[in-house]
Amino acid sequence: MNRTVMKKTMYFFAIPALVFYLIFWIFPILKLFQYSVTDYNGFSTDFNYIGLDNFKDLFASGTLGTSLWHTILYTVISVGLGNLIGLGLALMLNMNIRGKGFYRSISYIPTLFSAIVVGFIWSYVYMPDTGMITTLLSKIGFNTENINFLGNYSTALYSIIFVEIWKNIGTTMIIFLAGLQTVPKDLLEAGEIDGCGPWRLLRNIKLPLLATSVTINITLSLINGLKAFDFPFIMTSGGPGTSTNTLIFSIYKMAFTEQMFGKASALGILSFLFIMVITGIFVLNMNKREVSA
Repeated sequence: MNRTVMKKTMYFFAIPALVFYLIFWIFPILKLFQYSVTDYNGFSTDFNYIGLDNFKDLFASGTLGTSLWHTILYTVISVGLGNLIGLGLALMLNMNIRGKGFYRSISYIPTLFSAIVVGFIWSYVYMPDTGMITTLLSKIGFNTENINFLGNYSTALYSIIFVEIWKNIGTTMIIFLAGLQTVPKDLLEAGEIDGCGPWRLLRNIKLPLLATSVTINITLSLINGLKAFDFPFIMTSGGPGTSTNTLIFSIYKMAFTEQMFGKASALGILSFLFIMVITGIFVLNMNKREVSA
């Protein structure tokens, strides 16, 4: 078989993937742009083109600002705290301790459950009066009458962020652990001979060699945070009030609850652009750091 025939054959096999890509990716995005400048309600075939009114309403009503702030807060805390805890667990479970295989398995278990299961479990854990946390607190003498983690405007979002971290900590830990096991032992021994303590070994040897693991973990947790929907939907339905409304949840609420599909499409475009810009900037910066490291 000559080269020309091989190239034609390769293009032929690429056609199904290209068709799939056009139908399920390009076409929906084009329809999203079309609906974003209409008053389409998601059901009626009659709708009007209203230009940029949907985008103006999003800015004027504060929906975009509120959802964006909650999403940024959700992402920053889950990325920062989740990776710190994951790195700490990986460092501990990389040590020569008894039963470390068991502890690694226990740490990874939450990752195996679906978000729906985790959300329902933690909803019961957080329940006022009869929840596990309030029950334990009352047993040791605390007054739990006014404790309502998911029903309090100031604690609901942070309670959900904790569940996000708990759910994904196993994946973060495993990736860091895999990176730590590739660090050459002779390099660590040389550092110890030179008088480096645990902190200097971590800062000067381990972390630079974990650059790829750091990039992977932060990228994954960044994407999870920016597209947060499942836990706000399952555990609080965006409440109390709008305290746990994220960008993706607001899109869902506008489209399927308030039947403002056109405005939801406009918010979807803005959310898509925001996520793409943030993720792109981060990946470029992290790649530069990896090269310099």
